[in-house]
Amino acid sequence: MRRVERDPEAGVPGGWPFALPAVAQLLRDGLDLAPGVTFLLGENGSGKSTVVEALAGAYGLNPEGGSRGAQHRTRATESPLAEVLRLVRSPGRQASSYFLRAETMHGLYTYLEEHPGRSPEPRFHEMSHGESFLAVLRERFDGYGFFLLDEPESALSFSSCLGLLALLQELRAAGAQVVCATHSPVLAALPGATLLELGDHGLRQAAYDDLPVVQHWRAFLDAPDRYLRHLLE
Repeated sequence: MRRVERDPEAGVPGGWPFALPAVAQLLRDGLDLAPGVTFLLGENGSGKSTVVEALAGAYGLNPEGGSRGAQHRTRATESPLAEVLRLVRSPGRQASSYFLRAETMHGLYTYLEEHPGRSPEPRFHEMSHGESFLAVLRERFDGYGFFLLDEPESALSFSSCLGLLALLQELRAAGAQVVCATHSPVLAALPGATLLELGDHGLRQAAYDDLPVVQHWRAFLDAPDRYLRHLLE
């Protein structure tokens, strides 16, 4: 996937999410997607998950997670952003693709168990949340492809985040392209990853040490009492 941009034939309504600075910039300027792994970082409400969800929808993936063929649906809550985006692809062989979002994993597990695509399908509901999340990643994120993740760290322990880093490196080595919305400074530390910071400024590339999430975590772990004193007194 080379670029995401506004579809010139699509009208852009007002209101959310189009008023978000990052979304407005995306529609105005477009975004060139780097090969390998790209992380979207920023505060809650900055548009990270909205952009990843829209990329999945524009690519034809199930907005609640899964592949193009996944049909599970609970409640339609996704934004209309995908409807006004156009994805510019490089010529070549068809890539595999998958979308995982932490907040809808329960429904995806049920769908996968009721419609097994592999034999035998892991019993996701009998695993812990983190174990089942990693199991889906290992089963569905495989080799050359276009893969999307929305806040995977919410299901993972510290050591499991490190395991995900190793998987992302394997995917990158196989030629895969990954876009991941995250709050995790652990995931963002992947060497060679592209870091895009979303906020009131819009959307911009950032260095790891300049990310607010990295600076805040470092400061908190260095002196947690300094933060907790203001919260608990």
